[in-house]
Amino acid sequence: MACRNKTKATAAANDIKDSCKSKQNLGELVVTELDLSSLKSVKNCAKIIMDQENKIDLLINNAGVMTCPESRTEDRFEMQFGTNHLGHFLFTLLLLPKIAQSPSARIVNVSSRAHERGTIDFNDLNWNNKPYSALKAYAQSKLANILFTMELARQLAEANMNHITVYSLHPGVIKTELGRHLKDTYGAFLVYLWDLCQWAIKTPEQGAQTTIYCSVDEKCATESGLYYADCVLKKPSKAARNKEDAKRLWIESLKLVDLPDNYMPFNKI
Repeated sequence: MACRNKTKATAAANDIKDSCKSKQNLGELVVTELDLSSLKSVKNCAKIIMDQENKIDLLINNAGVMTCPESRTEDRFEMQFGTNHLGHFLFTLLLLPKIAQSPSARIVNVSSRAHERGTIDFNDLNWNNKPYSALKAYAQSKLANILFTMELARQLAEANMNHITVYSLHPGVIKTELGRHLKDTYGAFLVYLWDLCQWAIKTPEQGAQTTIYCSVDEKCATESGLYYADCVLKKPSKAARNKEDAKRLWIESLKLVDLPDNYMPFNKI
């Protein structure tokens, strides 16, 4: 469990262990620190995993922030783009050599239906020159998750690594702390509306189902680069199906995380 807040992660890990006491053939649950808003933290966490694990069967990129007030990551990226996309992008590439050691591996990127409102502004990915919009920045980051998934699947297929499949998904609107910035960004009234809609919001257990489906279900075992919601295949927005944008975003992301333009993680496998 790679998490920003190690105290909360440890508490969650202990809850999981307690709930599984009666189970058989249990593995080991390990907590490690990962702050996706820091490229240094991403590299450190990836190194620890690369040094300690023989292979990786499943990587779920689930962390993220939503509609936070305008702020910057440690590396001066717009917070949502830097955390939701660039952090996961770098983490995944650094772990790919170990992922490839598994006979059958999956990479699951948690996106959002909010991607439908997103556009990729290649002239200003980090909102340096235009008025900041928390919602549009979030939508751009979630669109980036899907484009990254599509391009990674393409490159894996091109490298004949068909034993690695990649998925993106919309988990639904879930009652978690993800909406903690709504009041600061939009005021108390939106929080009031949010509270009124609690009856339609999924519990964390319900919200995890599509992630679990993409992680373990055999029905999608041979599919790659596709998008899911409510445990079924869905068609994402037109912008999320733009293959040229997916290729360009890959190249721009390599530059932003300070990797060479010709960087190919598959060459390290």
